Amino acid sequence: MAQDNSRIPYRHPQPKESPPELVIPSAIPTDERVWVPQGENVWFRPLCLCASRGYWMNLLRVRKSGVLSRHRHPQPVHGYVIKGRWRYLEHDWTAEEGGYVYEAPGETHTLVVDEGVEEMITLFQVNGVMIYVDPDGGVLGYEDVFTKINLCRAHYEKVGLGADYVDQFIR
Repeated sequence: MAQDNSRIPYRHPQPKESPPELVIPSAIPTDERVWVPQGENVWFRPLCLCASRGYWMNLLRVRKSGVLSRHRHPQPVHGYVIKGRWRYLEHDWTAEEGGYVYEAPGETHTLVVDEGVEEMITLFQVNGVMIYVDPDGGVLGYEDVFTKINLCRAHYEKVGLGADYVDQFIR
């Protein structure tokens, strides 16, 4: 009779070059200081800031209605709506609580949170860079994993968590 090995853990060491796993028991923090301000009534909560691959995963929290940004990105973006809803002016769909969104590389869109949404929280994986643009595509600025890390460092230092608080999220 064959022995059942299904519950025996892997017996060998993991590759020494492999970074440690990242486990965040409470993705939506109870400590408000973990939320990094990005604009008026707009914050992000870093989950993974992957400097080695140039992507980041975060929760975006918005507590206002209106236009957040017009942007494009050269690589795909994935989103999962945890709370509330949002949409793009360029599309006829609304991303609602429990919904998943795939954003194609190269597309430009304008993120809007409509009236009546008290709070929107969406998990985003952003690969590469977000390029902020005007209505004609003129570049206004950009955001990448390194600018996100710098925002986190400055904020965490200011609120007393220490600039190195962000290090736990960097891979």
